[in-house]
Amino acid sequence: MPKQKTHKGVKKRFRLTATGKVKHRRAGTSHLQVRVSAKRKRNLRGTGVLAAVDTARIAAALGKYSY
Repeated sequence: MPKQKTHKGVKKRFRLTATGKVKHRRAGTSHLQVRVSAKRKRNLRGTGVLAAVDTARIAAALGKYSY
């Protein structure tokens, strides 16, 4: 049987926490920050937690070997 492969694009963008939640980088933080308000920039700091409905799909793409 072939081995289950990790989806490399997902591996670069998401991480699983110990409790099974999925952490991700927030969108809109890489450039063009001049036109964004200070409040929005402040709220985009750090990582976000993915919604529970999408967690199973991302965890399956990460596979069981990429924890």
